[in-house]
Amino acid sequence: MNTERWHQRAGRRLRHSIQLRMVLVFLLLAAAMTFVLVSGAQRAFSVGWREAARPMLADYVDRLASEVTAGGATPQIERAEALVRRLPITVRIEGPRVQWASHDDTTHRDWEDRRDRRRLHDGPPLLERVTADGHRLSFGIDEAVFERRPRLIGYALAAVLLITGLAWLYVRRLLRPLNDISAGARRFGAGDFGEPIPVRHPRRPDELGQLALTINTMGHDIHQMLEAKRALLLAISHELRSPITRARLNAELLPEDGEVRAPREALLRDLQEMATLVSDLLESERLATRHAALQREPTDLGALVAEVLRELGARHAGAPQVTVHVQGDLSALPLDAARIRLLLRNLLDNALRHGGDAARPPELHLRRTAAGVEIEVRDHGPGVPEAQLQQLAEAFYRPDSARTRTAGGVGLGLYLCRLVARAHGGTLTLRNAEPGLSAVVVLPGA
Repeated sequence: MNTERWHQRAGRRLRHSIQLRMVLVFLLLAAAMTFVLVSGAQRAFSVGWREAARPMLADYVDRLASEVTAGGATPQIERAEALVRRLPITVRIEGPRVQWASHDDTTHRDWEDRRDRRRLHDGPPLLERVTADGHRLSFGIDEAVFERRPRLIGYALAAVLLITGLAWLYVRRLLRPLNDISAGARRFGAGDFGEPIPVRHPRRPDELGQLALTINTMGHDIHQMLEAKRALLLAISHELRSPITRARLNAELLPEDGEVRAPREALLRDLQEMATLVSDLLESERLATRHAALQREPTDLGALVAEVLRELGARHAGAPQVTVHVQGDLSALPLDAARIRLLLRNLLDNALRHGGDAARPPELHLRRTAAGVEIEVRDHGPGVPEAQLQQLAEAFYRPDSARTRTAGGVGLGLYLCRLVARAHGGTLTLRNAEPGLSAVVVLPGA
């Protein structure tokens, strides 16, 4: 069960997404630039306008005071009301005979605070006048007239979201080649070099296009090297078959008794091992192609297992008998009998080599399921370190480099098993069974 909270998931996605981080950087940059411009303009206006506008504003306030008093000494409320209705200003009259304010006390009190902050360090208040009879006239700006309606905030928010969405779409389109490059790298890593990475504007590519072209060139070079290696292995393997066959024929012509008997048998074993290695190399190169040709025919898997066990019994003299467990009908399965025989031989040979000295003999489980056939071979030996399980089915890989080839082989057995399973559309899975190693082959649709 996933216990991550939404902010943890968002943080993880942000840490692993260049697109999200670029959009976030754009938004932060836009917000910072807006703040700097607005605050700078306000600061410049608030600092510079006073000296420049003071004479004009003082003259304008004198005219307003004269209009309220009608040129006399006592302010008139009717004229103040008419002035407030005509202009977006506030008026407050305080004196011995007239006490009047165009707005409530909160507005006046707020204005007084702002007015005090706007006073210069020297000189009288800029927006106040005192009449001849002792009345004080306070003028201010009716800020309610300039307040924006609440829906403008929604418009601004919608505009911000729209700009963010457009930025997201643009960045996503801009970085779309990264997805193509990632998919192409995965294809090249899997051995599929038939489809190159698409490049936008190949004649004048941008940085990502140049990266895609570089990876395509690298994939082409790797493909050529792999093809050259495959051709070299095939050529060497074919060329080795003839001298190995002649050497084996000459060894078999030696006398079977006397002093040459032991060297003759040792030579035949070595030649057989060389012939098997050459055959495995040729078979691995055939199966490594994307479209390995299979000769499927109705196959009795039980009879095939019996043949392989007889062959291995002669090779591993004195080894314990493999315990076989069969579930379901295993006759008339559409399989390539030669390749499945190779798979069974390698899996069982591996189990007998590494688990033959254990207290319990190796086990072979054959199961017929609705999806196909499952073949499991398990030994009870020491197993394999977890860090080496992923590499165990690679070509020429042996977990213990100190082991001899007689004990550990050359590292093609499990690799061939994986190729045979993949050619049949199946999989090979290796895991530590504690004790021992378990190899499970699933052949779907069998």
